[in-house]
Amino acid sequence: MPNGETHDAITFVLAAPVGVAAFFATASVPAAVAVAAAFLFGGLMFGPDLDTTSKQYSRWWILKPLWFPYKVFFKHRSRWSHGLIFGTLLRVVYFMGVVTLGAFLTAVFVSIFFGGKVPGMVEFADAWRQFGEFGRIHLGENIFAVVFCGLWLGAASHTFTDMAGTFIKTGRVTEFL
Repeated sequence: MPNGETHDAITFVLAAPVGVAAFFATASVPAAVAVAAAFLFGGLMFGPDLDTTSKQYSRWWILKPLWFPYKVFFKHRSRWSHGLIFGTLLRVVYFMGVVTLGAFLTAVFVSIFFGGKVPGMVEFADAWRQFGEFGRIHLGENIFAVVFCGLWLGAASHTFTDMAGTFIKTGRVTEFL
C-alpha cells in the first residue's frame, strides 16, 4: 500500500492539473481555485485515512478527537471510508454534524455563561441558512457543489492510489466500490 508521503506527493502533483481542468469545465477562476484548494484539503486532511492514526488524522492536531467516533465506527479501507461513492459524502455529513453540534453547544454555553437567551433550533438553522447565503453571494451560486467536487477528487486520488496498490498485490479492487 502506498504510504502517507506517496499520497501527499500525488495530491500535490495533481492539484494544478485539477485546477486547470476545473477552469476549463467552469470558465471561472474562483471556481477553479476553490476546486484546487478543496482537492488539496481533501487529499491532505479530509481523505479516507481518517479512520486510522494516519498523517491525515495527525494533521488535525488538537481537533483530532473530532474524528475519534469516525475511527471507531468505520472499518479501515471499507467502502464507507475509502469508497468512491459514499466515502467523501459520509465524511462531509459527519464533519458538518460534528461542527453543527459543537457550534450549538458553544452557543448554549456562551448564552448560559453570559446570561443570554439559549438559542432554539429555528434560530440555529437560520444562522446556517445565512452562512449558506453568504457563501453563495460572495463565492458563487454553486460554491458548495464546487467545493464538494474538489473534496471528492482529493479523496478519490487517494482511493485510486490504494486501488492500484491492492490490484498490484492481489489482483482485486472490488472492496472499494
